Amino acid sequence: METADLKKTAAEVRKDIIKMLGLSGSGHPGGSLSSVELLVSLYFNHINYNPKDANDPKRDYFILSKGHVCPVLYAVLAQLECIPKNELCTLRKAGSRLQGHPAKDKELPGIEISTGSLGYGLSIAAGAAVGIKRAGKSNRVYVLMGDGEQQEGSVWEAAMSAAHFKLDNLCAVVDDNGLQIDGPTKEIMNVVPLADKYKSFGWNVIEINGHNFDEIDAAYVAAKKTSGKPTVIIAKTVKGKGVSFMENLAEWHGKVPSKEQVEKALAEIDNSLKN
Repeated sequence: METADLKKTAAEVRKDIIKMLGLSGSGHPGGSLSSVELLVSLYFNHINYNPKDANDPKRDYFILSKGHVCPVLYAVLAQLECIPKNELCTLRKAGSRLQGHPAKDKELPGIEISTGSLGYGLSIAAGAAVGIKRAGKSNRVYVLMGDGEQQEGSVWEAAMSAAHFKLDNLCAVVDDNGLQIDGPTKEIMNVVPLADKYKSFGWNVIEINGHNFDEIDAAYVAAKKTSGKPTVIIAKTVKGKGVSFMENLAEWHGKVPSKEQVEKALAEIDNSLKN
């Protein structure tokens, strides 16, 4: 997909996120909006994934470690027609497959494993990547984490293991928006210098602007070409990206917009495509 089409798709995903959260009355807009370009680029241009056969054994795997931003994943899966778009309005409703965190037991296409407790996605991804390598298969494993999630010790146990086992079929992406639920990440538990830490653990490290499709595309391509070590893409992003009154404000980590704010946000996203 060309950049112009990626931008249009990203705008549709953002609008669906806003609509979903407005209808559900709960959820996490900030990190969902900051991750949009990272997932749109991955799913439309890079990951080997068949929307008509979510369990294709030849597929690549995607694990959403920061499970609370599942609205962005649900919206991308709806764009791919893996799930009906009208199902998005059931987010967080009783009996819905679209739970507040990805739920494997709901048999939703594209959900490889239930996630929510932070700090475990990289461990799961590394385990899957080891298994794939030992089976002599060529599948790749992608995992999206948050920057606040890097405060978890389990992340670094997994990082050490991934380098030890030379998991070049593993690509981790850090949505580095600098904010977590209680405020700036650097004030709560500073994870900087994140790139140097991953390098010291033996990883291939790529730093990019997480909203620039050209840079994201180049990073995913470089990760595929890397041999003998796992890759982490540290993507600098803006929490609440695309909605002016949400951008760079920690309070929008888990707060939903009012009806009036939904309308304002949707108008802003539409206008962004005209510039």
